[in-house]
Amino acid sequence: MARFSLYSSERWFRLRRAKLAASPVCELCPPDDRRQATCVDHKTPVQGDNDPLCWAWSNLQSLCWSCHSAKTARGREHGAVKTNKPRKGCDKFGRPIDPSHPWAQKPA
Repeated sequence: MARFSLYSSERWFRLRRAKLAASPVCELCPPDDRRQATCVDHKTPVQGDNDPLCWAWSNLQSLCWSCHSAKTARGREHGAVKTNKPRKGCDKFGRPIDPSHPWAQKPA
């Protein structure tokens, strides 16, 4: 329940609003396809509102919903975005992002 109370606190709403105002564009989208940020994410996972990284501006990043969902889907161990695990989904042309996906394989 600590996580719920953290993200529903007035302090978090103010910090989130300030971060989105300062960085209104997704920080993870490819440069040629940047989208509006709608989520504020912790780069390094936090253990609750007593964690010093919880309120650290340097530990926050503005993300679009798609990038935030992809990062979250990779799991807690990948709190930082740097991972070799492929993102699920397609690029803007509908091609699979995962190079091991059967559709991404070249025909024999």
